[in-house]
Parts: sequence; C-alpha cells; structure tokens
Amino acid sequence: MNDAEMYTMIDIPKDLLSDWDIVVIDDEEDSLMVAQIVLDEYGANTYIASNGEEGLEAIRRVKPRFVICDLSMPVLDGWGVVANMQLDPVLMKIPVIALTAHAMAGDRERAIAAGFHNYLTKPLTVETFIQDLVRLIVDIPMLSRDLKSDGQ
Repeated sequence: MNDAEMYTMIDIPKDLLSDWDIVVIDDEEDSLMVAQIVLDEYGANTYIASNGEEGLEAIRRVKPRFVICDLSMPVLDGWGVVANMQLDPVLMKIPVIALTAHAMAGDRERAIAAGFHNYLTKPLTVETFIQDLVRLIVDIPMLSRDLKSDGQ
C-alpha cells in the first residue's frame, strides 16, 4: 500500500494537519471557503487571500508549511506569486500547489517547470478535497516526511 492509499476518506485522521500553517490564495470565494473549512477540520491553521499580492503578504508573515495558489487571479496571478517566492531565499523553500479550473494538456508540466510543486484542479469540493490534497502532499518529499512524523 502506498502513502496515498493509506489515507482514504474513512481513515484520514482529523488531526492530520494539526498546527500546519497553510496559505490558500484564490479570487473565487467558493474555493477559499471549501479549502478553509476542510483544512481547519483537519487541524490546519488556514490563512486565505483573494489575490496574489495579499497572498505574498500572508506567506511572508506566516511562513506556512505550504501554499495552495490559483493560477488566474487579478492584481498578481499564481505565476507571479511563485516567481516572487523564488527570488526570496526564505520563501523559495515553501512548497506551492497550483490550483486551476482550466486543466489543459501540458498545464501540470508547465506549472511544475515554473516552480510549483504539484497541481490541483477545481472545483474544490468538501467531499474530495482532502483526499486530493493528501495524494499531492505525499508526492512532495518534505511534506510527506512532515505528514508521517506529525501524523503519528
């Protein structure tokens, strides 16, 4: 059984993300609401921002375990957020998961090449968000290690 299979909907511990600081950046209120409700339910301290500029401020202030960032937003898009983070020696080590409603062939590869650590498609739903997120987290070595050590 691989790590992703280990965490199914039924047995994902409610404290899986206990005390993890996570920043979610999206201009869609529904996505922010789903992410905040689900992440908080699993123990995270969730910080939300509705554009990339606010998101960067939150990232600088919080220094989260990871970031979930929409690609298409006003003011500063997700591509700009990652580009700015890569210029900062402290922020460049923080994993960022891309979030988009427009999943096209090659988008995941483009996002990874730009500096995102993984890729999540919208819409976010309460029913599937945590399983989708756990599948991505176990593929990011530093988060997978944290998940195992914090979850035990």
